[in-house]
This record gives sequence, C-alpha cells and structure tokens, in this order.
Amino acid sequence: MRRLMRRKPLLMLCEPSGVSDKHVSWGYDLAIIRLYRDFENFVLNCLVALINNDSATLSDKTGVGFPRHMNVSVCEYLVVGTGYFDFKARDGLIAKLKQFLPGDHWLVRVVKGQLYTQALGQLCALRNFAAHDSSVSKKAALRAIDQQRMSSAGAWLKLQGRFEAIADRMKDLANEIERTAP
Repeated sequence: MRRLMRRKPLLMLCEPSGVSDKHVSWGYDLAIIRLYRDFENFVLNCLVALINNDSATLSDKTGVGFPRHMNVSVCEYLVVGTGYFDFKARDGLIAKLKQFLPGDHWLVRVVKGQLYTQALGQLCALRNFAAHDSSVSKKAALRAIDQQRMSSAGAWLKLQGRFEAIADRMKDLANEIERTAP
C-alpha cells in the first residue's frame, strides 16, 4: 500500500505526456483498483501476523486449540482457505476481522474508527465501480460519494485531489495500525 502512495499524483504524470482526458480517467480507475488491492494485502498481512504471533486469540475466538506459533503459510490458509482474501465494503471488512479476532481487539477498533468510515466506503465502492462498471456498482459508488451522477470512478477521482484524499486516509489508517500494534 505504501508503494502506491509514494508515487506522484497520476494527473501530474499524465498531463505532460499529452494523453486524453479519458486516458487520465482510466489511470485513476487503475489507481483505485491498485490502492484497494494494496489495502487488501495489508489487512491480510496484519491478520496473518496477528495469528502467527498470538494464536491464543484465534483459539479463544474459535474454540479450537492452535499451536502457539504456526507457519505463516498455515496462518494465511486459516484466513483465506483455498480462495483469496475478500470482503464486502467496510462492514464486510469488520465482519471478516471479527471472524478471527474479538470485537474489542485493537485492530477491529482501529478499522471501525469514524475517521476512516467515509474513505473506506469510497475506496471499496469506487474500486468495485472501476473494476466491474455495472449498474449495481455504480449505484453503490454514487451512494458512497453522495452524488447523483458520474461517468466513471476515474473521472470522479481525478478531480479536486479526491484520489489523493482517499489514499492519504488509507495511509493514516495504516499508520494508526502500526502505532497501535503492541
């Protein structure tokens, strides 16, 4: 996640090259997909590390006794099974965390923080609209940004520093997780 957020704003990279406005929008579509992917990986890595370093929490949550420290691959398997790490929006992320952690766990509390509610909602909805371009994903994106119309996620994100604002909030969330972790 930090890798994407260290990059210069996409608009600054695209304008000098003379690409069209549509192409700049596509760049922002890709940027929100990449930011979401990096955030997903970040949360998955946090969960895997938590399980690896403190399997007693998982044992308490599930009622199954686990060894004190497990192989990282085993911890990841416990989280994703044979699939991949996936969650539906902010509430889905919180529910996913609660599958493995108690509701009062520090990671759950940080993710539930009101400071990140809007940015997480926008990140998830805009990523889905950029990736799927369906009527359902567009309606969810419009609700997340509290507007009536938009042509694409990228077209909305490229204006007024919106992408950068979401990316900055995700960086704030990552930093708070780092500060709060024992």
